[in-house]
Amino acid sequence: MKKLKLFPKTFLYTLAFMVFVIVIAHILVWLLVPRMGMEFTTADNAAAEITVSIREEKIVMQAIQKALPFSLICCLVISVVCSLLFSKAIAAPIERISASAERMMKLDYSASCPVYSQDEIGLLAQNVNELYSNLLSTIEHLEQEKERVSEMERAKADFLRAASHELKTPVTALSATLENMILGVGKYRDYDARLPECREMVEQLSAMIHDILETSKLNVLSELPKTVAVSELLEKLCEPYQLIAAARHISFSVDLSEDFSVTLPVGLFSKAVSNVLANAVACTKAGKAVSVYTDGHSLVIENECDPVPDSEVSQLFEPFYRPDYSRSREGGGNGLGLYIVDTLLTSMNIPYSFSPVKSLPGMRFTMQL
Repeated sequence: MKKLKLFPKTFLYTLAFMVFVIVIAHILVWLLVPRMGMEFTTADNAAAEITVSIREEKIVMQAIQKALPFSLICCLVISVVCSLLFSKAIAAPIERISASAERMMKLDYSASCPVYSQDEIGLLAQNVNELYSNLLSTIEHLEQEKERVSEMERAKADFLRAASHELKTPVTALSATLENMILGVGKYRDYDARLPECREMVEQLSAMIHDILETSKLNVLSELPKTVAVSELLEKLCEPYQLIAAARHISFSVDLSEDFSVTLPVGLFSKAVSNVLANAVACTKAGKAVSVYTDGHSLVIENECDPVPDSEVSQLFEPFYRPDYSRSREGGGNGLGLYIVDTLLTSMNIPYSFSPVKSLPGMRFTMQL
């Protein structure tokens, strides 16, 4: 019986129970009816009453023997039909749930258990559907997380390759200078002139290593978001760059008349905005202007400069990338500023755009807060 499916098992159990009841009922009739006496009264002109008692077991037994086979056959037929109907009613919804569960096991996204009732079986089907829906949602989330981690790993590998390439040049130059100084080759005999150059190379290497280490921490930084007023935050961020701009004879204007509040990690957002401001001031020549203002719920930073071609804009956010006119580290920096901005804003789910403005001419950086 353990290996039988639900429908035949339910049918056999139900039929066996009904047959047992039928047999017991007929046995009781067989045993008890013959022992029951029958009495009837006749009246003659309402003057006299005659009571007659009949206990003829043979007559009763003959009647029972004739009726018993037909009764048993009818009861058995009814039992079989009722058992079939009952077994089908119980097994059919469970079989449908089992078939749907097999499709779910194969991750068929269209699989669903039909719900035809509000009883325990219907509740079971609803629970299976909800469980499968949660499972698909979890699988989708895990796939997205897996893809995100893979992208992070690829970006990390690309960053490390770019960092090793960037460090190779100054390390090679410093090593060659020191070796020539040790060998006393030509102009390298003048230690007083060459040692300051070596110190500058070491300082450049130190600054690059510091930037690389800071950038490598961006993916593991975590900060709780806070609600702050944009005008109050930007006034503090713009203050040091206003001083730098004034020293370089650059006009730095701030218009935060459209104030609003945002909820975000203040430290990470401040770092991203500071990098954009630093990049804007560094790329603006004397006599030109830098503007910071809000437009609706967007923060806009503009600076007058030679517009970057559209074909190079996306490359600016790659690590260690510098436009052709600023390839040197002295004029173009380490090429990590906009890469850091992209990493931070992406982690905070803040949409942004960086595009040339022909009317200035210059560049415009927009953050949608």
